[in-house]
Amino acid sequence: MFRRTHRNEPEFQPMNAFANEALADAKPAFPIPAGVYAETVTEVRHYTDRLFRFRMTRPEGFRFRSGEFVMIGLPNAEKPVYRAYSIASPSWDEELEFFSIKVPDGPLTEHLQKIQPGDTVLMRKKATGTLVADALLPGKRLYLFSTGTGIAPFASVARDPDIYEKFETVVITHTCRQLDELTYGRELVDTILADELMGEFAAGKLHLHSTATREGPDKGERITTLIETGKLFADLGLPPFDPETDRAMICGSMEMLKDTAAMMERFGLVEGSNSNPGTYVVERAFVD
Repeated sequence: MFRRTHRNEPEFQPMNAFANEALADAKPAFPIPAGVYAETVTEVRHYTDRLFRFRMTRPEGFRFRSGEFVMIGLPNAEKPVYRAYSIASPSWDEELEFFSIKVPDGPLTEHLQKIQPGDTVLMRKKATGTLVADALLPGKRLYLFSTGTGIAPFASVARDPDIYEKFETVVITHTCRQLDELTYGRELVDTILADELMGEFAAGKLHLHSTATREGPDKGERITTLIETGKLFADLGLPPFDPETDRAMICGSMEMLKDTAAMMERFGLVEGSNSNPGTYVVERAFVD
């Protein structure tokens, strides 16, 4: 089994300089509810005024498949608010990573975006989801279609060595509004390919196609447009969709899910699930 401690894993950003002090001083504002994990934030990075990621300790014995999500919350009320968050770290990582949007009036994200190293995050004990290799039939190429923070489960999948044993090519597409919102995905792929261990699995197999709809050369072009016109495949040097060999995972906004899934159906792909694997899968769990 592929295991490695966090200190040897490539990091996007070093831990905050005063994290140790925060770890010692921070205490939850309300009692921890029964039946949930209470984990400690170890790192926070803000990418834009809309996006941030954080890492936290992983409960002993907690198991999940790369691509699954969990329900997380904060101990800031007698009845905490929980929302579904995809785990962005791979199943072998000894910490858990999450990539989140900031919503000023969101019941959870309004407060979650203010966390610091040392703070407590609550997590329910069961992980689930359909963006897992088990829900797909064998194939040659795997497309991971994402918008915004929908790239989070694919950050997990792309850092799992097993995915490169199952597919010859893995393509992450990441579409956001602004160019600076693409940083997480670009740094993710760069660190995978540069890593001594993961680079061996992903070299020549992992590809990233990132576009901003409001800036840059592909301004105004959604992922469905890039697929329909064939530009996506031309940019990647790959053939058009073939339902016999191509597989897809989709995670993003409701509109993107609907449109991209419909396009997969037109190409002849069939939606799968954990109990009935198919040629594409969709995740319909969202954060506020």
